[in-house]
Amino acid sequence: MDTSAIVNSAEFTSEQKEYLQGFFAGVAQRGLAPFVGHTADGRITSDPNQATEPLWFNTPVEDLAREERWKYEQDPFSLWDKLLQYANRNEPPTDDDRFRIKYFGLFYVAPAQDSFMLRLRIPGGILFTHQLRGLAQMAEEWGSGRADLTTRSNLQIREFQPKDIVRVLNRLQSLGMTSRGAGADNIRNITASPTTGLDPQELLDVAPLADAMQAYISNSPDMYLLPRKFNIAFDNGGAISVVADTNDIGFIAVEVREGQSVPAGVYFRVLLCGITGHRQFATDCGLLLRPDQTVAVAAAMVRVFTQHGDRTDRKKARLKYLVDRWGVEKFLSETEKLLAFPLIHVPASECEPRRPIDRAGHIGVHPQAQSGTHYIGVSIPVGQLPVSQMRALADIADRFGNGELRLTVWQNLLIPNISSEHLEAAKDALVAAGLNYNAGTVLSGTIACTGNQGCRFAASDTKTHAVALARQLDKNFPLLDQPINLHVTGCSHSCAQHYVGDIGLMGVKVGGEEGYQVLLGGGTDQQQGIARELISAIRFSDLSPVMDRLFQAYIGKRNSEESFLDFTRRHDLEELKAFCVYEEN
Repeated sequence: MDTSAIVNSAEFTSEQKEYLQGFFAGVAQRGLAPFVGHTADGRITSDPNQATEPLWFNTPVEDLAREERWKYEQDPFSLWDKLLQYANRNEPPTDDDRFRIKYFGLFYVAPAQDSFMLRLRIPGGILFTHQLRGLAQMAEEWGSGRADLTTRSNLQIREFQPKDIVRVLNRLQSLGMTSRGAGADNIRNITASPTTGLDPQELLDVAPLADAMQAYISNSPDMYLLPRKFNIAFDNGGAISVVADTNDIGFIAVEVREGQSVPAGVYFRVLLCGITGHRQFATDCGLLLRPDQTVAVAAAMVRVFTQHGDRTDRKKARLKYLVDRWGVEKFLSETEKLLAFPLIHVPASECEPRRPIDRAGHIGVHPQAQSGTHYIGVSIPVGQLPVSQMRALADIADRFGNGELRLTVWQNLLIPNISSEHLEAAKDALVAAGLNYNAGTVLSGTIACTGNQGCRFAASDTKTHAVALARQLDKNFPLLDQPINLHVTGCSHSCAQHYVGDIGLMGVKVGGEEGYQVLLGGGTDQQQGIARELISAIRFSDLSPVMDRLFQAYIGKRNSEESFLDFTRRHDLEELKAFCVYEEN
């Protein structure tokens, strides 16, 4: 190519001609700039033959799962300008931004609802009355007029339009709250024993640990780079469980007495890789930690997971699969490399046994460790809380408590720090607000996911069905004297953890109608076990009489004070089916 004619063209100024001369001179001298690239293991090379394609956490970009590629292409937290655009236009997000916006705790839930759901972060489930009132105002002004309590001691508000999402986030910040990292591939809400600091039987108040964990996450950008979601729980070792064995990391307070290999005191055992939707509980990995070491160890474990978790297959991206691939020993070894202190392995036999868990301790009136004070566990059926009751609860907590509320993993809440002299007045105020602190045995132990009213994956209307079934069983069997947990989930994602309920229901379609798979015998903690399938698919309209017959058999055939859980575990599936008088087609 003759470049001189181009350079000397009268169309260019002298400055432009000088630039073009330099440009074409560079083009003519090919190979002038040396090659710089990266090898597969991340080293810098000058040899093009050694170079590999771009990597994202040691994974070739072309091999990334779709969501990982979206994260690679744009940091979700750099999306603020697009949030403003979507709000100004009142438009739903594109598919890729729909995923990224989850990092702000906002979920566009179409086609189930043509709107956004907001999920918060409430570490330890501890909420204050001014916050609850502010959330009620948001729900009333822009949302569905109610909040939904979740199975991670958290709260969600639905039906926000795109035009309101920015003002929702700004209002949330003004309440001293956040939703940052509440969805997508992040560490979800940090849970803690709901009666921590109140429980006469607890070994240690774990609220400061949950707060410290949340603060560390909030102030560490690399804590938002995970390949998949991650759950962390702190259990105080007291009477009320936080089902730590369903988490990726569960810290459980234990007591070590004199004469063991470590000094006497309160420590934490570490459980790893709970993912009950995949029928796996977290198991003890052998570590014993001082309380002040727990957050550091969690941070190190999350970083190991971030660096080495699978980013090519979303179905194999949870912590469980990394530990399955490596083994626990290697995972702990890699964790220890990131710590400035050694990890101590101590047999569980050197720790005192866990104290008995009160399965009904989250409902009703209970004394606190503080003399003369009580907490009231309020039943919120499947977590649905209208704004009128949100405000009533805030008023009651202010009048009779200390302005604090505690959310639980059973989709209900506690009002703590009520003095004995105000207890009856507080109970009367709850009843006047249409709230129940003494719900039926089944209803008080019932949890349900959003269902097809708000989730595109769900096959059934879980919340409506769960309440209807629980109320019927409580009505028909009013003398039930043992806790019964009913877990109703809409799909195989198992957001309501149907595998660990006394009764677990998973939504399925039966001849085009809404129905359920029925499981029996699940439990956590001291009653840990995965439920067994009783019925693979049954229409909801046919389920009630089947459950009635099963409960009749339980009442008539149980041993003295035998729980429903123990009863179902004592019988094989054929016997249980015979009690139900039900045969599948």
